Amino acid sequence: MERSTIKSAHLWALAFLLPTIIGLLIFRLVPIVWSFGLSFTEWQIFDKPRFVGFDNYVNIFTSPTTLRVFATTAWFTIMYVPGVILLALLLAVTLNQAHRSMAFFRGAFFLPFITSTVAITLTWRWIFSTKFGLLNNAFDWVGIDANPAWLADPSYALPAIAIVSIWRDCGFYMLLLLAGLQTIDPEYYDAAKMDGATTWQQFRLITLPLLSRSLFFVLIIALIRSTQTFDITYALTQGGPNGSTTTLAFAIYLRAFVNFDMGFAAALSYILCVALGLLTLINFYFRKRWVHE
Repeated sequence: MERSTIKSAHLWALAFLLPTIIGLLIFRLVPIVWSFGLSFTEWQIFDKPRFVGFDNYVNIFTSPTTLRVFATTAWFTIMYVPGVILLALLLAVTLNQAHRSMAFFRGAFFLPFITSTVAITLTWRWIFSTKFGLLNNAFDWVGIDANPAWLADPSYALPAIAIVSIWRDCGFYMLLLLAGLQTIDPEYYDAAKMDGATTWQQFRLITLPLLSRSLFFVLIIALIRSTQTFDITYALTQGGPNGSTTTLAFAIYLRAFVNFDMGFAAALSYILCVALGLLTLINFYFRKRWVHE
């Protein structure tokens, strides 16, 4: 009787899980496998797919345009990841207080992350405007005459995208780090104060080691997001000027939905997937050297 009851419970559990499993198979696993096969073809949507072997992958690593996309993505990652983590850490440490007003400031800094990208980019387009923008007017006010064309100059467009992305996302990472900070026992700081430790020594010897697991998680998430930036780029520059802000995710969109070169876009997608996997493995390899369990 007991075995039949267990078997019946397992069948009911499977029945409840079945819709989710079917959904994952249809909308996740099948597209993943199908797009992998598609990466070995040349397909212009309206034509039949034509098998070309590894030609798409060879073209990716021999095309100057695609190599420039890789370089642009790397530069964006170098600007975005340290910038957003440092700013989020500063905000988390500053707002990790029991004061009643801290809840308001935490919500205020998190608000850009859940605000419409259209609203964000409209605001920042005004800030970055060459003649009437708030930023260049501020430069004029302090006596700086060389006002850059932020979104029209290839030298400044990518940093501008990075600034907006950091500003939008730092509140999300702040909450993750704030959750980690609130798990640290205050007795550590009390003991350190009794021993005469300065604020910087407390931060370096207590906060950073005990927050290292949260920092590791934030690092992984930030690396993934840095290679998938799309919406802000599309709204502010559409990959320009002269392709200076075309990162890998935006290049996949252009190849797939502008040029309709689905096979090449699928190959780019799998290169992005492999690159993210390698970055994650590298981070896990070095994890034991700086993450304190």
